[in-house]
Amino acid sequence: MVTAIVIPIICLYFYWLTKKEMREGHEKWASLADVPEEAIISGEVVHLSESRQRYNYSRYVHVLELTVRTKGLKHSNIKKITPLITNASIPSVKIGDSVHLYGNWKDDYFQVGRIQIANSKKEP
Repeated sequence: MVTAIVIPIICLYFYWLTKKEMREGHEKWASLADVPEEAIISGEVVHLSESRQRYNYSRYVHVLELTVRTKGLKHSNIKKITPLITNASIPSVKIGDSVHLYGNWKDDYFQVGRIQIANSKKEP
């Protein structure tokens, strides 16, 4: 009699716990696009790489890694992480573009929330 009551309660508890963790994981993944704009870096793009990476299970992110040369000829490592959802907009940046990047500093890179292209280098 006790097992007829306890086992369904345990199953319902673990179902509720799993749904809660999945919801929190989805919210964390979707919030990757919301980067506070605490600093600005302006310069010219000298290196560019794009990749699609797995965030967890069936969720993916688009990672745009840039190296930007600023006015002081200093190179900065920059990442733009975009969760791949149906209406996600992937920024279009080329080597040689002059850009303004808005975001904040993480451990050893600058995480970008918004990219503004100032002007492109003229091709001959």
